[in-house]
Amino acid sequence: MTAADAAQISKRTEKERERNLTRVQARVASERARADFAETLNALEDKLNLPKQAKRKAGQLKVKLRRLADEQPGTVVGGAIGAVAVVGVVVWLIVRSAASDD
Repeated sequence: MTAADAAQISKRTEKERERNLTRVQARVASERARADFAETLNALEDKLNLPKQAKRKAGQLKVKLRRLADEQPGTVVGGAIGAVAVVGVVVWLIVRSAASDD
């Protein structure tokens, strides 16, 4: 083997290494892009799935109300009495309206 042959083999193996490295880099980049895309799709699904959002918000509201009931039970009782009063007034107005139509 001459020096020229060795240099040519060396250049060939160097090019093969670069090509293989480029393939590996491309594979890693494509896997990273797929993972990013999947993450983006999952985030969009979470944002656009209204029933799922409603369940999540309802759960958060329950936790807040329980915490409020533990920390300030008087406030919760007052709020409940107020809500019952509002519903009672609305029902009374509806019944009164219906009775006056007769």
